[in-house]
Amino acid sequence: MTGTIPGPDGRPRCAWCASAPEFFAYHDAEWGFPVGDDIRLFEKLCLESFQSGLSWRTILAKRENFRAAFDGFDFRKVATYDDTDVARLLGDAGIVRHRGKITAVINNAVRCCDLVAAEGSLAAYVWRFEPDPASLAIPQSASTSEASVALSKDLKKRGWRFVGPTTVYAFMQAMGLINDHATGCALRDQAAAARAAFTPPV
Repeated sequence: MTGTIPGPDGRPRCAWCASAPEFFAYHDAEWGFPVGDDIRLFEKLCLESFQSGLSWRTILAKRENFRAAFDGFDFRKVATYDDTDVARLLGDAGIVRHRGKITAVINNAVRCCDLVAAEGSLAAYVWRFEPDPASLAIPQSASTSEASVALSKDLKKRGWRFVGPTTVYAFMQAMGLINDHATGCALRDQAAAARAAFTPPV
């Protein structure tokens, strides 16, 4: 079982869980399970952009602060933010105070509103980029894919920022568009069963 470590219950988990104790709960309850909710999808794209250059542990520890600061990542609300909100966010010690990333979230909220108006929902749009599992590399052996490159390129064409192929690949892993649990991970089959029971929005 390469790429795994024993979990709290003795069953194998993806080896990256060893990086922080709080990763086990996130891994078991969220990572790799399919998501069809627009707010959660938008939130994850935003948090992945904030992670750029940092560790996921840092972002996960601040996730509730981010949610409070950005109105629960309701993109319709975030799209109305102005310079006063930018100043407020830059003064919030509970989040990552990076002007470029903060303004990118606001920009992306506006773009998300446009996308939903054009495509019906963010979920319907995103899930169109779900790759054929047979086309993917060995689990956790890649940081990008043809699908993440295609989604990144299309988002950028629509005016989104901080959505490079690596950021988008991490988003796809986490939101269940890719089942990247290690081959021996106890959650891999559960994630696959969740995907089989999930009907992507159209």
